[in-house]
Amino acid sequence: MAEPVKLQAMSDAVLDPKIHDGMLTYNPTIELFAGAAGSKTLQIWRSNGQVVVKSSQRGEKESVQALRWKPNGWSDGCVRLLGLENSKAIHQIPVCESGSSGAITYIGWAQNLTGRRPSQATESVTAALQGLSLNGDSDGSDRKEVLDLPRELRFLETETALPKISPLPASGGSGDDMYVFTTRASLEFLFRPLSSGSSDEVDVMIVGSNDGHIHLSIYDSFVIGTFRFKPSGSSGDNVTLKLAAHASHPRLSTHSLIFQSTTKSHQHVLYVVPWDLTFIHSSPENLSLLAFKTTTLQKLLRYVKQAQMRMLYEWQATRELPSKFLNSINETLKEAGTYGEMDIGQALYHSVVTGHTFPEVKEWLVDQLAERGHKRWDKAVVSGLEGLRGLIHENFLPSLERIALILSRLLGIARFHDSENDIGFTAAQVTKVMDIVSCLMLVGNKILLLVMEELELFHSFSTWLRFEIDRLASSTISEELSEKEATMEHGKTLAYIQQYMKASPLRAYLSNASADDSGRDRQQAEDASSVLEMLDKQIQSQELGRTEGGILPQVEFLVTYLVDKASAVFNGIAEAERRSVRFGQPTKIELPGRLCKLDVSMSITEHENTIESTTFTAVTTDGQPSDVHIYRTEVSVLNGISGANKAFYSCLSLQDTTILDIKFLHGDSLLALVSVNDSLRIIRIPHQSAELGYAKHIAGQPAVPHVLSVDQVTSVFPNMTVPIEDGFAPVQMEIRGASRQRGHLPARVCLLGQDRQHYRVFSLPGKFV
Repeated sequence: MAEPVKLQAMSDAVLDPKIHDGMLTYNPTIELFAGAAGSKTLQIWRSNGQVVVKSSQRGEKESVQALRWKPNGWSDGCVRLLGLENSKAIHQIPVCESGSSGAITYIGWAQNLTGRRPSQATESVTAALQGLSLNGDSDGSDRKEVLDLPRELRFLETETALPKISPLPASGGSGDDMYVFTTRASLEFLFRPLSSGSSDEVDVMIVGSNDGHIHLSIYDSFVIGTFRFKPSGSSGDNVTLKLAAHASHPRLSTHSLIFQSTTKSHQHVLYVVPWDLTFIHSSPENLSLLAFKTTTLQKLLRYVKQAQMRMLYEWQATRELPSKFLNSINETLKEAGTYGEMDIGQALYHSVVTGHTFPEVKEWLVDQLAERGHKRWDKAVVSGLEGLRGLIHENFLPSLERIALILSRLLGIARFHDSENDIGFTAAQVTKVMDIVSCLMLVGNKILLLVMEELELFHSFSTWLRFEIDRLASSTISEELSEKEATMEHGKTLAYIQQYMKASPLRAYLSNASADDSGRDRQQAEDASSVLEMLDKQIQSQELGRTEGGILPQVEFLVTYLVDKASAVFNGIAEAERRSVRFGQPTKIELPGRLCKLDVSMSITEHENTIESTTFTAVTTDGQPSDVHIYRTEVSVLNGISGANKAFYSCLSLQDTTILDIKFLHGDSLLALVSVNDSLRIIRIPHQSAELGYAKHIAGQPAVPHVLSVDQVTSVFPNMTVPIEDGFAPVQMEIRGASRQRGHLPARVCLLGQDRQHYRVFSLPGKFV
């Protein structure tokens, strides 16, 4: 065989081990690294060392435990998904229960195709239209591509016709989503349209924790649920399995999970378990549409919640400072006792009508409030009301319009499926949510009208108040003051003093409700046939000045009620999908030593009615540094459900070498990074080859290893040398396939040095891959 190929270096990064602590991963499609120390900080940087994203957590007990790039977690029990456009977590998915000792140990991404393929749809329509010429030619030659019209209409995005929703102000929010919606970049990342080309693709995220639980989510943030695998014949008390690896194939909804025992008595046991996600295989064509709409709805609800918080913040800002000023003079008038029960509102009304100012009020206006206090009052009210107006007009109402469009689509899906398919929600549930959205749109428009009216009235009042301060502070009335008085609108000033200064009508929509009132009105809303009609009656009652009205018009109550009712729909969908998730027959593997390196790969063979799934599990152990143990598990899958499995085993002993790491490349190659004769090589092992002599696997019975000398290894298997001129000694390897998503990148091998500082990327030659 020809001399081994020498790897060509693509990049050489010198890293500070403090920023990754060995937890390091390379982006599959672009030249980016992600790393995290055992502290609170995650960093993403380019090969030249330039930091792209730096994200830190605030909690004392939070630290990064697992990292995984999404192809194409944190120790507080949450998975945080970060986009490169924003260093803030755009999704936070709780995995471990709050207060538990569980920690995330594994994160895996996969992509599956739904039961119907795009090519099948095109072929069926083409077959139905055979002989029909789209360009007018009778012989049908030179036909244009035939599209599936019902499918195109189903995935038509009407929301793109609406203006884009605006970023929220940075101040006024709270919680984990405080800054998620505050930049245009993060909004563009979150609210991406569904392309028809990806409508048959399902993104799957699998998260394993050290307490043996598996968390399943699809489409980034739609949570299906938490599962736990329990080997048959075990009590579950003395055996805790944690997810160690995961493999999948796009055309197969059955995944392979590799569990590792964590108890001392079962240190060297693995379980290869088929995991059937039958809802992907047997799902209606609307699965991607349904999941996309529901995840978008979830994000919009988070957006609305943050907008509502900021609305309350702006409203409170308009009342806080003026209330301090008014309470101060009210206390003075009360202590004086000269004017009975008169408050500042009555006193100012008297001044506007008669031109006379009470001495206490004059002293307050001239000495306490003065020009500086008036400017602060004016700025607080005007900026708060304008901020509130902007939030409603640019954020709150536009997001509700989008929610209404999504709900109408969900209503159509519910009516289409009716009782034929268990999709987890009903038309009645969606109608109820739409009713609440209508209430919020009514309340939003009511608030907008009141805000605009209050701004207009306050402007007149503020002008008069400044005139009154200047007039009282001056010994004579100048010509400028006389001209200013002539242009003032006293009617609007009196209207503001009467209707808004003491207690604004906006309080009926932007106050905080008590738990008792919330419980009462929620029960009434549950029993009402129309929440909108109930709301309309309460608003009319409040506008007539009655005090017995409920709290239904309050935005905070309605938003909370909306989120709860929408969550019931989400939970129903998740429950319907959760019922169609099952574990298949496991394969138990008893290792000959403590596990060192592990990788897994899946390939499929499609037959007429079934799919044959083959999972390859490659491991190395501490007692046998030159041996690679390869387990082949074959499972037949019919209609998305896995059957009985067959397991085979082969052991390859590469004598006089030390295997540093192993990784699968594509479906036909296992790459082994080995140290041999003071040199580093990457050996390509064709793990599917029959020449490896797979024998039937019998638990507890070791296979006869295939022993190869160094000369045989380098002559039998294709291999490459790794440049180590400067003493570079790798301890960890990653393999990345070729990518054309953002420019051409060849297949690469990524090596982390023993010093935890040098991270080198080499391109794999075309003949090798």
